[in-house]
Amino acid sequence: MKQHIGIAGAGFAGAIMARELVESGKYRVTIYDERKHVAGNCFTERDAETDIMIHRYGPHIFNTSREDVWTYINKWGKFEPFINRVKAHTAKGVFSLPINLLTINQYYRKKLSPAEARDFVGTLADDSIKEPQNFEDQAMKYLGKDFYKNFFYGYTKKQWGVEPKELPASILKRLPVRFNYDDNYYDQKYQGIPTSGYTEIVRRILDHQDITIRLAQRLEPHMKNQFDHIFWSGPMDGYFKFQFGRLNYRTLKFERFVESGDFQGNPVINYCEEEVPYTRISEHKHFAPWEEHEKTVCFKEFSKFCGEDDTPYYPMRLEKDKVLLAKYTSLAEKEEKLTFIGRLGTYRYLDMHVVIGESLDLSKVCLSSDISTWPKFSCNPI
Repeated sequence: MKQHIGIAGAGFAGAIMARELVESGKYRVTIYDERKHVAGNCFTERDAETDIMIHRYGPHIFNTSREDVWTYINKWGKFEPFINRVKAHTAKGVFSLPINLLTINQYYRKKLSPAEARDFVGTLADDSIKEPQNFEDQAMKYLGKDFYKNFFYGYTKKQWGVEPKELPASILKRLPVRFNYDDNYYDQKYQGIPTSGYTEIVRRILDHQDITIRLAQRLEPHMKNQFDHIFWSGPMDGYFKFQFGRLNYRTLKFERFVESGDFQGNPVINYCEEEVPYTRISEHKHFAPWEEHEKTVCFKEFSKFCGEDDTPYYPMRLEKDKVLLAKYTSLAEKEEKLTFIGRLGTYRYLDMHVVIGESLDLSKVCLSSDISTWPKFSCNPI
């Protein structure tokens, strides 16, 4: 008899675990999602008014350097190449992100070569900072005060709701400085967007006779004994009924508006000024340049603290969160028949391709070992 696996969450983490397990022929899976749709925050759908493919919970551009991840995702849907070229709206003009040679030359009205630009930025850096202790230190050490204040201070404060000096330095490492004219936002080998959207890909992954999908239903912790094992991609603290308190997240709110033609000429423009209340505007027709639409639909994106009834997006992982996380991790280690997976289950900032890669890696571990020894986490959350 096939062992019965329960999975909380029908996003990529849960869907891939479900598919890989059932294809072994040893398991059947029931997957739950409290939303009325699959694909989690990667959910896409056609806009009723404009017929544009909408990324309902914010833009998702697939990017990875793992060939196995790229091969896997392409099994389930056709991808068109897509390079994300973000612009930054600042008090001094509109510039390319990440900061590159064009940004440097335009911002400072120079004509520097790569070597000259590297030397020039070196003169801007704050040499008094030896070991950056936070986001602000990291920016000041490598970019100097002017770049930091105009490109990063206001945007970061709006995005995270705290002073940048309260954030870890590691956040800035996702935004490299380039001393050439490469304005590709991502530094990954494979990049693209599925022509039929992410929702259709997840539906296809879940289309198997041994997978039962229960939407608008929650897999509750007390239901664990109904299964031989469960995978939990919901919030880790939620599984334990927040007994030590809540881990902090940021959530997003979107203000939709429709225009004719082309509103901003680019998929994403970041608004770096602190006095502008939103962090960015995304224009979704530009995420599918192979399509043509007379109208355009855009979303202003606002970041705020995640309340109890909000959708959690970004783990804050401040010092007080890390203390709580250690307590919940200790509880998780003592649980039987339970594995925490994904962004919420391990309380980490994870891009889509990382979630997919970890799910593929975890499924291989599970399929090659006895169910009683399956890992507690898809990756160590501490």
